[in-house]
This record gives sequence, C-alpha cells and structure tokens, in this order.
Amino acid sequence: MDLVFRARRMITSAGQTEGTVGVREGRIVAVEPLNSALDADRVIELGANQVLLPGLVDTHVHVNDPGRTEWEGFKTATRAAAAGGITTMLDMPLNSLPPTTDVDALEVKRKTAEGRLHIDVGFWGGAVPGNLQQLRPMHDAGVFGFKSFLLHSGVDEFGHLTFAQFEAALTAMNRFNGLMIVHAEDGHSITKPTGRKYADFLASRPDEAENTAIAKVIELTRKTGARAHILHLASASALPMIAEAKDEGLDLTVETCPHYLTFVAEEIPDGATQFKCCPPIRDAANREALWQGLKDGVIDFIVSDHSPCTVELKRFDTGDFGDAWGGIAGLQVGLPAVWTQARRRGFTMFDVAEWMAHRPADLAGMQHKGQIAPGYDADFCVFAPDEAFVVQAEQLHHRNAVTAYHGVPLAGRVVSTWLRGIKVTGEEMHGDLLGREDA
Repeated sequence: MDLVFRARRMITSAGQTEGTVGVREGRIVAVEPLNSALDADRVIELGANQVLLPGLVDTHVHVNDPGRTEWEGFKTATRAAAAGGITTMLDMPLNSLPPTTDVDALEVKRKTAEGRLHIDVGFWGGAVPGNLQQLRPMHDAGVFGFKSFLLHSGVDEFGHLTFAQFEAALTAMNRFNGLMIVHAEDGHSITKPTGRKYADFLASRPDEAENTAIAKVIELTRKTGARAHILHLASASALPMIAEAKDEGLDLTVETCPHYLTFVAEEIPDGATQFKCCPPIRDAANREALWQGLKDGVIDFIVSDHSPCTVELKRFDTGDFGDAWGGIAGLQVGLPAVWTQARRRGFTMFDVAEWMAHRPADLAGMQHKGQIAPGYDADFCVFAPDEAFVVQAEQLHHRNAVTAYHGVPLAGRVVSTWLRGIKVTGEEMHGDLLGREDA
C-alpha cells in the first residue's frame, strides 16, 4: 500500500462504521476492519472526533474562466473547493467567454484549466438557440451533459431556449442518452425588481416562476423520454409534482443548494445583495419543506451553485437588488453549512455524504468518484463534525471576498482533503481534467 487510513468513524455505502482503508496508485484497493494488518509507508490515524468521508462531488460550479477571470478562475475556485472537502467538480458552460456551446469552446476551456487545478474538473456543455447540431459532437468530446435556460441567462452570449427549442434539444439528446440540466424559471412570471428591499426582489421572482417552468420540463420529459435534471430548486411548492413525475417513472432528478437550506427571506437585511441569487432564497416554511423533500428522496442531492462575481458587481454602494449580480459564493463552506442545518433535524453524516458525494457522482455517471469502496479513486475528506468556526469572507480562497456566509457560525471543519491519495489542501496542483468517459 502507498497509504493507509485508520478511522474510528468513516462513511461507506453501508453507513457509518470504523475501518481501515488501503490505497495503491491513487485507488482504494481495500476496506477492512479497524484492526486489519494493512500497512503502508504512510499511515493516517484519524482522531475519535474525525470522520473519513468520500471526497465531495460538486456538479454545479461557475468558474467563469476564461473571459471573466476577474470574477473567478480555475486556480482560486479549485483551491476553495479543496479547502471545502470537494475533490471533483463540474464547471458550468456560461459566464466564461466563449461559452461552452461547441467543441472548439470546450477545448479553449480545457486549455485554460490545464495546470491550474487543485482537484479534478469536468465540464458541462450548453444547449442554446442554434447549436442543436453541436450537442452530439460535444457529448462525444466528453461533456457530462447540457445546461439550458428557459429565461434570460443573465449574460447575452448564452441564449435561452423556447419550450419548442427545449423539446427539440431533449429529442436530440435522447438519441445518445444525453442529460439535460435546466434552470427552470418562467420569464413571463418575473418582473424587474428595483431598490433595496429584499421583499421586493423576492416578490419579483415568485414560486410560480419555478413551478410553471418545472411543470413544462416534466411534460416535455414525459413526451420525449429524455433525461432531465432540475437545477437549484428553491420552490418547495414544486415538490408534489416532482414526486408524482418520479413515481410515474420519468427520468427526472433534482438538486438544491446549501443557501436555500440555510438562509431564510425573513432574516435577509434590505440592501444585503450578497444574498441575491436566482431563483431567490424564500421563507422559513419553504426552507423546512426543502429539508423534508431531501428526507423523502424527492430532492436527490445538494450542490453549491457557486456563482461569484467582483465586489463591484454586487452593488454594495447602492444595495439595489435590481442592479446587483445574482449569485451566491459558497464553494468552500457548503459542507459545514449543510451539516450545521442537517444535524439539527436529525440527519447523519451518512445522509450528507449521500447528498454531497455519492448521488451527484451518480447523476454525472462518474464510476470512480463519490464512495469509499475498492476500485474508487482515493478521494477523501477528513471532517471534524463537532468543531465550530465563524466564516470570514477574507479567509476564503475563492477569488473575491464576497459571500452570504460572512459572519455566520457553522458546525464542522474540513481538516484535510485528499485527491487520489494526495493531500491537496496546500499550494501544489494535482487535479486532472475529466471527460465523461474517464470519470
């Protein structure tokens, strides 16, 4: 063995247990009892207050590089991810220039990322008006699926699909078993907000906007037989129709995000544009219903939707929610944020590992990520669930010191992160580029 972990608490597919994990050439080759004779040149003995988790998998990250590197870049984003226990992430196709809507743009993205990764990174392609013939070539080139919007994306160079175009894209993807991931909000239900009042911003993007779009996604998924995934669910009132669609047997999955499970509209101050995201953070009752959706299995997993920007774009000078960029920067603190809320509601570390490692990897078809089991990559997060800290924006590793989590006390601290048997919470670059076929 190259490396052995001995843990009194670790999370496997069977739940929380104690055991010994043996690693050779970056892969897990043995999972045995704690008193196993497995040995190696390097043996890591975890303390009784530490849990060995599979490395987290975040399938929803906006790196914005190249083109808007001042918002975020591969070096800073992946270092923040590593510090947060994430060992694999998938980059969204928009906010970079060019957007990842054809194979040439995918190659630009890959070349930009080379040599700048702390963790493993793969890419989503984009489904936009006019690129229907580009979907299969991007799929063959290794993208994990295709991001689409049903309303303006926030940037003009990444157009949104009409329902007819969305159906055509689903039909095309179904021919090669592609995956459509969709920002499901209906623009006809949305108004332009102005001013500092969070209540006005929230009212401008009501539940109806999500619910109408999600209903249409379900209808077209049923009609085409394609695979669809609903991104960043914020409206808990959509859960009953999603549950019915799943019971019907549609190939539909759903994610939510730490900020929807942590924050509530009633506590967001006016002018606090660091909390602006789309769809918006809703009220406390909605938050509890989202947690129930996780418990019931209607919501499949949790990802960050890390969508950073510069300080200036958040418009702290005016606090105007209409002018500020919408997006939460929280890549590094997602695990403790989720654990802080989850443990209050009786969930376990096994639940968290399912939501933040195993199931996102499964959605993306990653065969070697998201579990502690023989044959999987030796990706680990050593987590101290009973330690506490207060988030300080300037101490986070993403590019700009802006986050909704600033000043928030959280339970649980990432002690170290390991990628294919190598500790990656330092300065060295160890991450690789992943394609769909080699993940």
